[in-house]
Amino acid sequence: MAGMDLSLAVAKQVEEMRKVGGYPSDEALLTLAVQIGSAFSCKKDEVAILRVSPDGRMLRFLCPVKLHKIGEIPLTSAHSLAAKDIRDKRGEIINNFAAYKHPTVFEAVDLSAEEKATPIQKIMSAPMVAEGKVLGVIEVSRKGVPGEPIGPDFTPRDLTELTAVAGILAAYITTLPYDPPTAGKKPGLPAGAGQPPKA
Repeated sequence: MAGMDLSLAVAKQVEEMRKVGGYPSDEALLTLAVQIGSAFSCKKDEVAILRVSPDGRMLRFLCPVKLHKIGEIPLTSAHSLAAKDIRDKRGEIINNFAAYKHPTVFEAVDLSAEEKATPIQKIMSAPMVAEGKVLGVIEVSRKGVPGEPIGPDFTPRDLTELTAVAGILAAYITTLPYDPPTAGKKPGLPAGAGQPPKA
C-alpha cells in the first residue's frame, strides 16, 4: 500500500471513530491496527499505539488493547524506545532490535490465542505530535524467533509513511479521555445514570 493510500485509510477510520464519539471500541482499534500493519506486511499485534499520561510522566498502550491493562512505561525509562522517541521528538528504525537493550515485559504477553508471545526483531516508531506537543508514539514491529525469516528491514520511506499516520492519530488522540469508560458505565453519563432506581 502506498503512503497516500495508508494515510487516507487511517484518516477514514479515524473519522469513523470520531463520528461514533467517546473512547474508541476494541473493534475500532483492531481495525486501525490491521490497516496500519498490513501496509508494512505486519500483523495486527505488531502495531502498538501508546499515549502520554495527562501528567506527562507515563506511557500507556492504547493498542494492543490487552497491553492497556498490563501496565505503563515511565517516560524516564532509559531503555524504552517509545520513551526515547518521545523525549527526542523523532522517529527511529532499529532492524536488529534483539541486540538493543530494552524492557521485554510487554513482549512476554500472549496477545491472543493465535498470537503467542514472540520477541521483537525489527521495529520502527514515530512520535505522535499535535500543535508541537508529543502525545504518544506509534510502533510497528516484526516479531519472530531468532534464526527464522522475519521479513524485510524497515526503510526510511516506511518511517516517513508511519510519521504521516502518527500526525493523523495525534489530532484524534487530543479529543479522547485518557481512561476508557469503566464496564457498566455509559460514556458521558454520571455514575449511576442509566441504572434502575433503588427501592
